[in-house]
Amino acid sequence: MGDGNSLGTILGVWAHPDDESYLCAGLMARATRAGDRVVCVTATRGELGSPDEEKWPPGAPLAAVRTTEMEAALGVLGITEHHWLDYPDGGCAQVDQDEAVRRVAQVMAEVQPDTVLTFGPDGMTGHDDHKAACRWATTAFEQVGKPGAVLAYATKTADWNARYVSALDERNVFMGFTPPATPLDNLVVHEELTGDLLEAKLRALMSMPSQVMPLVDAVGLDTYREAMALEAFRRP
Repeated sequence: MGDGNSLGTILGVWAHPDDESYLCAGLMARATRAGDRVVCVTATRGELGSPDEEKWPPGAPLAAVRTTEMEAALGVLGITEHHWLDYPDGGCAQVDQDEAVRRVAQVMAEVQPDTVLTFGPDGMTGHDDHKAACRWATTAFEQVGKPGAVLAYATKTADWNARYVSALDERNVFMGFTPPATPLDNLVVHEELTGDLLEAKLRALMSMPSQVMPLVDAVGLDTYREAMALEAFRRP
């Protein structure tokens, strides 16, 4: 583990482009700056997640946009290892679940991460794709996770929810779902990003304008910046 990075080698297993940047960009940036390995798995190209169907038409056009945006965001964070599973956006619960677990387990067995970051069973927003990513990562971890490694589920805190959920749901970020809130004593990771790490996270997110700019426009850059500072994970 490099200086300042207590998570060692990180593997993230996520559903859509931008999941990783919203939930753990600061953690990943710190790891790459410390010289530690960071690998990201993304299930879909996010081709249905258009906030403006005239500007960003769903389907193949949006998939191409979001692919390019994610590559740019990962570049900001210093991440060079990324795996697309290329499952259909909105269809992760319908794909062959055994195959999906095998594919995630193959990556996990090769990387031998010290820390695996993913959604909890709640999916953060209740999204079925998010829940599927959690199932795959959890089952793969049970099968091939190395001794002493940590599996951690994304979460929020009660204070964060009270401050930001209402504002962010102006753009339906949580789809009417209340994000999980974990007491501080039960968190395995609790970061309030500041300085260069927060700025790196914001640069990564701003590399994804098809997803980020409508939200920034709705809540204002100051509120958006404040909301992005928290990165929190709990044990299963």
